[in-house]
Amino acid sequence: MAALGKCFDPTGARHGIPTYPWRCAPDGLATRRQLRARGLRPGGQPVAAQVLRPRYRRGPLIAYLYRLDKAKPVRPMTPAKRRALACAMRARRTCPQCRTDAGYVIPASLGVCVSCAYPQDQTAA
Repeated sequence: MAALGKCFDPTGARHGIPTYPWRCAPDGLATRRQLRARGLRPGGQPVAAQVLRPRYRRGPLIAYLYRLDKAKPVRPMTPAKRRALACAMRARRTCPQCRTDAGYVIPASLGVCVSCAYPQDQTAA
């Protein structure tokens, strides 16, 4: 419990901004993911507070909080954005070696589709 005391700084004297322990943030504040789940975005507002989750042998996990009353609605998807997103996803599925659509996102660890990475396995089947 002593570790949680290090994470509780509602005035911001120690950390520079109000700081709360993990899952103990006051109402009216939300992380980016929580804002997105509500159909909102920070909208250019500064970080209002942070929550810290202490970890052993490493630094704490930090999540920045934004005010709900200053959040703005998410911008709607435009046709141009939709086309750009489709193009980017198509590029992630296209094998750079055989230039075919693999039907799945090419793993970065391979860099090519599975057929090009392991051609000997394809001849046995």
